[in-house]
Amino acid sequence: MTRTLYLISSAAPPARHVDTGIRAAQARGWTVCLILTPSAHRWATEDGDGELEALHALTSHPIRHQYKLPSQADVLPDPDALLAAPATLNTLTKWADGHADTLALGLLTEALGLDLPVVALPYINSAQAQHPALPRAVTTLRTAGVRVLLNDHQEPTGFTPHRPKHGNVNAYPWDTALDALHSALQGP
Repeated sequence: MTRTLYLISSAAPPARHVDTGIRAAQARGWTVCLILTPSAHRWATEDGDGELEALHALTSHPIRHQYKLPSQADVLPDPDALLAAPATLNTLTKWADGHADTLALGLLTEALGLDLPVVALPYINSAQAQHPALPRAVTTLRTAGVRVLLNDHQEPTGFTPHRPKHGNVNAYPWDTALDALHSALQGP
C-alpha cells in the first residue's frame, strides 16, 4: 500500500538539500509531495539551475508553494501524514498561533484537525531557541498531537539547536523524523 507524505519545508539550510529527505522517505515506501514556504521556494529558484524541475522529477508531483484558486483542481493526492522539515522558528510559532497565510501553514494548521500523523523536525540555532515564543509554540503543537522533534526532556533524540552560523546540514536527522512518522502510524 502506497502512503502519501506531505513534506513541508521552510527556508532553512536543509531545505537546500530536501532531496535527501525525499529520497529517504521514498526508500521507506512513501510517495512524497513537496510543499515549500514562499521563502523556501524563492531559495529553490534563485539560481535558475533547475532545482524545482529536479524536485518535480524526483517526486513525480508539482512542487507547491502557494494556494490554488478555488476554481482549480487539487494536483496532489490527499496526505496520509505530514512532515514539517526543516521547520523554522517562524513556521513553528505561526503554526502554533493558527496562522494560515501561506499554503504551507494552511496545510499544517488544517492537519491538526484531520487526525493525521504530523511530525515537525526543527532547524534552529541556539539563539533562536532562546526566544520566549518557542517553548509556548512547542507545547501548543505537542498538545495538539504534533510530534515536535526538538531535543528536550520530551524528545531527547530530537534536533539539537546549533551555534549561530555553525549548523551542519549534512547531520540533519531526516531518519529520526521518518522513524517518528513510522511510530505514529503504528499507533499506541
